[in-house]
Amino acid sequence: MKKLINDPKNVVNEAVAGFEVAHADIVRVSHDPVFIVRADAPLHGKVGIVSGGGSGHEPMHGGFVGFGMLDAAVPGPVFTSPTPDPILAATQAVDGGAGVLHIVKNYTGDVLNFETAADLAAADGIQVRTVIINDDVAVKDSLYTAGRRGVAGTILVEKIAGAAAERGDDLDAVTAVAEKVNSHVRTMGVALTPCVVPHAGEPSFTLADDEIEIGIGIHGEPGRERIKLEPADAIVDRLLGPILEDLPFASGDEVLLLVNGMGGTPQIELYIVFRRAAEVLQECGITVTRSLVGNYTTSLEMAGASISVLKLDDELTALWDAPVQTAALRWGR
Repeated sequence: MKKLINDPKNVVNEAVAGFEVAHADIVRVSHDPVFIVRADAPLHGKVGIVSGGGSGHEPMHGGFVGFGMLDAAVPGPVFTSPTPDPILAATQAVDGGAGVLHIVKNYTGDVLNFETAADLAAADGIQVRTVIINDDVAVKDSLYTAGRRGVAGTILVEKIAGAAAERGDDLDAVTAVAEKVNSHVRTMGVALTPCVVPHAGEPSFTLADDEIEIGIGIHGEPGRERIKLEPADAIVDRLLGPILEDLPFASGDEVLLLVNGMGGTPQIELYIVFRRAAEVLQECGITVTRSLVGNYTTSLEMAGASISVLKLDDELTALWDAPVQTAALRWGR
């Protein structure tokens, strides 16, 4: 294992400390318990939005804390859910009297611990809603979930719900927008290599030099099938087919196309993937009106990518375009 770390047990704490110094204009950090909160929180009368989960997927979620997106993020150990205590503390820290929305990826530990924190917050007088993200079409159940996994579509939910909260929508309306995005987005990924979890010191799974895993999860969970390496266009076709069939998407739709790197994939390859995905969508009569390309929901240094397609309407497009200022997404301010 070759990594730029000190003690594997301190990876998350040291990374969060570095994030705090690098982005002191946007966030502040609690170190005990550990969570990241926007610098001006809580905002009176504004719905607070909290997300989180295991570390190792950066910039998700801490990189999306700030104006127009998340009010707080709770990083757990690498690939392990945070416990209820820091989730509760983050919820309390962003409560401005209008309630708090929890955006939770569908992994068993995340769901249970956020649910416990929500119950504790309710006992403290804070109104909490929860939206469970399950955009991955690859498998129905996995090692970590009952039902579909929450993957890169999560950041689209966070951005659009964050914009709704920023414009002053109440808790029910922000929750409805988040649910709408979740119901309109589909994702599927591929792994070219495994990743190495720092405290394990060895690859999370094995792939032969000429093999890839179609439908991989962001923790290295198995996908739909393991196949021999193919050209990029063929891989994109394998990913997009199930995505387009699942909603289903149809000719005349306008969509946001997200090509997300898994951490170890260079930008040049992600744009090759985007080119083919956009071409396939155009052939289907689907218009890409918004796009995002880069490493946003990663799996440490895993090589691979995921494709997310979000069906847009006028409201979702306007909320996507709304200003945002976070470490990882910034426009319009």
